[in-house]
Amino acid sequence: MSSPLLALRHEIDRIDDAMHALLVERGDVVARVIEAKRAAGDVGSAFRSDREAELMRRIVHKPAGRWPVDTPENIWRVILATSTYTQVPYRVHADVSGGETPIRESMRFHFGFTVPFAPATDAKAVIRAVDEAKGDLGMFLIAQAPGSGSWWEGLAAPGAPKIIARLPFAERPDHPTGLPVYVIAKPQNEGLARETIIASFQLERWRPEARAALAETGAQLVASAGNAQGAQILVAYETNLTPDRLTAALNAAKCEPSRYAELGCHARRLALAPENEA
Repeated sequence: MSSPLLALRHEIDRIDDAMHALLVERGDVVARVIEAKRAAGDVGSAFRSDREAELMRRIVHKPAGRWPVDTPENIWRVILATSTYTQVPYRVHADVSGGETPIRESMRFHFGFTVPFAPATDAKAVIRAVDEAKGDLGMFLIAQAPGSGSWWEGLAAPGAPKIIARLPFAERPDHPTGLPVYVIAKPQNEGLARETIIASFQLERWRPEARAALAETGAQLVASAGNAQGAQILVAYETNLTPDRLTAALNAAKCEPSRYAELGCHARRLALAPENEA
């Protein structure tokens, strides 16, 4: 006679077999997507940050039962990244200027272990590597070390790599890989999550009032480089704002912006409470 514990173990085995079968089925559908794209002559990017953001919002808002939210987030991140890898193999060039362990853990959490990890010295090196590669991604710390200058200049040219994501997507104080990073890729015309725009401004002069002036519009000053004789700033703003409105705010702060360049976009940040407060 079977015990209740043995019956429960058989139930777990049944569920595991079903999940594995569904994973294989999902892979078969991905293969059909690849063939459909080829037949249609679709040579667009395999990275779809808009679909990814939509899926992650659904995942983190679903009841997780006994599981911490990190688990389904990580599982679906790895499924998505690996599915993309089976369509177009790629590497992730990662900025190790803040230490290799934190950025490697972030990369593995979001892209899994199938996608190769390629260390790079800093954000500028990541941008160069992605620019020179055929279809790789890059990820680098948003908070670069003091003295890094206007490291984002390499993203400004029309054909240069652009920001496509900000990670982690679901932010909270106890996130296991909470390192704030940008993800970049070669420019793409579709599949982007254009909810937050990242842009740079050239200023005739730097004034501390610039931060408050931007904040009053709802924009965020991400980084700045320069001195009283001139500066460049990196700004994040929602799509309900416009470059003209930001320019007016900077003019009101007597910064005299002279050049604007869009450097990419990403999904709107999703802030969650710590697990023990949810």
